[in-house]
Amino acid sequence: MSQRRSRAKTIDEYIAGFPEDVGEKLQALRAVIQKAAPDARETIRYGIPAFVLQGDLVHFGAFGDHIDFYPVPSGVDGFSAELANYRQGKSSARFPLDRPLPLKLVTGIVSARVAQNLDRALARYKFGR
Repeated sequence: MSQRRSRAKTIDEYIAGFPEDVGEKLQALRAVIQKAAPDARETIRYGIPAFVLQGDLVHFGAFGDHIDFYPVPSGVDGFSAELANYRQGKSSARFPLDRPLPLKLVTGIVSARVAQNLDRALARYKFGR
């Protein structure tokens, strides 16, 4: 990772640190997340772009020949069939740069994460935790 990306303070700065083709994919991913979670706040966490809405929503970053998508902590739950063609970690999916991004799938995952975070926030409010 370049010094420029590792020190990015905004998602725009992060994306600007990549070649144009990778930047276009990162921007497309960002736009889909923004549309699915319009009230989420953009930030940089752990050196990569993140969206926050009543807690962490999703993170993403480009590494070598892929983009990692982190719908933490439980965003891949319920999407195992759709994610079967992608390498996965405990709470992540790896999208190869030489293939189209699964933007419809990302929309579904982000929407599920929004619902999870809002439900959890409502429960905390109701029960005073």
